[in-house]
Amino acid sequence: MFTEERRNQILAWLDEQERVTVNGLASALGVTKETIRTDLNTLARQGLIQRCHGGAIIIRRNMQARLISETGGDFEVLLQRLEGRRQQRQVQPRGKKMRGKVCILGSFNVDIVARVARFPKGGESLLASGSTLGPGGKGANQAMAASRAGARVHFVSKVGTDQFSQFAFDHLSASDIHSFKLYQTADEPTGSAIIYVSQENGENMIAIYSGANKTLTDGEIAEMTPELSQSDVLLVQLENNFSATLNAIKLAHTLGVRVIMNPAPFSNDVLACLEYIDVITPNETEASLLSGVEVVDVDSAREAALAIVRLGAKRVIITMGSRGALICEDQQFQHIPAFPAVSVDTTGAGDAFNGAFAAALAAGESITQAATRASAFASLAVEREGASNMPDREQVAARLNQR
Repeated sequence: MFTEERRNQILAWLDEQERVTVNGLASALGVTKETIRTDLNTLARQGLIQRCHGGAIIIRRNMQARLISETGGDFEVLLQRLEGRRQQRQVQPRGKKMRGKVCILGSFNVDIVARVARFPKGGESLLASGSTLGPGGKGANQAMAASRAGARVHFVSKVGTDQFSQFAFDHLSASDIHSFKLYQTADEPTGSAIIYVSQENGENMIAIYSGANKTLTDGEIAEMTPELSQSDVLLVQLENNFSATLNAIKLAHTLGVRVIMNPAPFSNDVLACLEYIDVITPNETEASLLSGVEVVDVDSAREAALAIVRLGAKRVIITMGSRGALICEDQQFQHIPAFPAVSVDTTGAGDAFNGAFAAALAAGESITQAATRASAFASLAVEREGASNMPDREQVAARLNQR
């Protein structure tokens, strides 16, 4: 058994049992106690476990200001090593992954929301009818959605060392998210978003300052390896520095983990990673920018989806709000009609869809089944105020039964 495999097995046992002993692990894995102590000390330095007398306990939620990594600063070397071992495991398969586990790399932002009667015109000042300050960021929202949809979620993000870093930790700790790691940097503040929500129709306008989200390092991505190797799906967006996102995608691809990309906010960088992505989920605007075809209805969405496939995408799901979602897989189309909803706040609709879709796909549902469940989930999310305010599985089941 390779070192990474042994340590992944230790993490899997810890995930089930909460605590392990040196003696028990040495006996179960057929290695010396000194080897186990080395393994536990390494996992402790990575912030995954806490050492205690004679063994260790798991740390599910961690904010880490200092990075300790064994990659030697060369991410490509790590990928080559993992690829070589993956090929050897074709003869000697690795242990089973935890079914229904989603790993999410993404942003955490502080959302400052103003509710207005309508969107202001250029140079115009409007009085807001209300304002809130709360948790957000596409990564954090999607992690919340996936966990509420029933997945075991591991979330990785980065914040500053300002007062909002503790706000992020407290929010994630109080959530249903199974485990997370928050890195910190003193170079940038915690990310933030200014959001207008129109009371006319619940639509939103958003301006984002990414801050710490853009400072993820190769070493921090490499430290995702143990959790990612036990996952069914990796879900990413484009609010982090692209180099880190691309490395996470390559790492998942090497480990045989399916990758979902929500290409938001849109960037042409997405073209560099289409070959590694299993499902890409643009909305109408993102699909138009990516394909060069303006999406205004289902027919134009079909044309845009085919154009995105020609660029190298394997499967495309274009989300179209009240027009539903269009799936393009193997040159075949499936239209998922939208579920009726009374729209209150559409800010987190795309995040709700992507998180719920990843959860359903990780649980073994087909693309069409997962997209249908995600559409029902998103229809409930837009009936609530706040991007991170997500429904639960029972509510989704009830809405699916109505159809």
